[in-house]
Amino acid sequence: MVFQKQLRLPALRRGFHLITDYVLDELPELRQVRAGLLHIFIQHTSASLCINENADPTVRHDFEQFFNRTAPENAPYFRHNSEGPDDMPAHLKTALLGSSVSIPITNGAPALGIWQGIYLGEHRDHGGHRSLVITLMGE
Repeated sequence: MVFQKQLRLPALRRGFHLITDYVLDELPELRQVRAGLLHIFIQHTSASLCINENADPTVRHDFEQFFNRTAPENAPYFRHNSEGPDDMPAHLKTALLGSSVSIPITNGAPALGIWQGIYLGEHRDHGGHRSLVITLMGE
């Protein structure tokens, strides 16, 4: 079985947001898969996806602080700034974190670790709605 759908996320403020429940709620087909793979791809260059700690909200704060220091706004060496001072830093953060995640599926559920969740990294002040392509493969 191969199944694919596109999801449009609501506009979220800048930062790191757990989207695990949103993705799973929109994917009832997952329950039919005994063994497989869930691939999630974001169709944007200024927002990212990753898997990380899903329990302590300070992790989200620390992620944001780290990446803001790593790719600061208004850096004098950035040339790409036609869309604002957060644009080039957003592209760099996305390049570092990535635009997709793959998760094994076991008995109709994602085989995430107990402390793992799917994050959307929104790296723009006004990123807007974000689109995901979700591909489910399995038997």
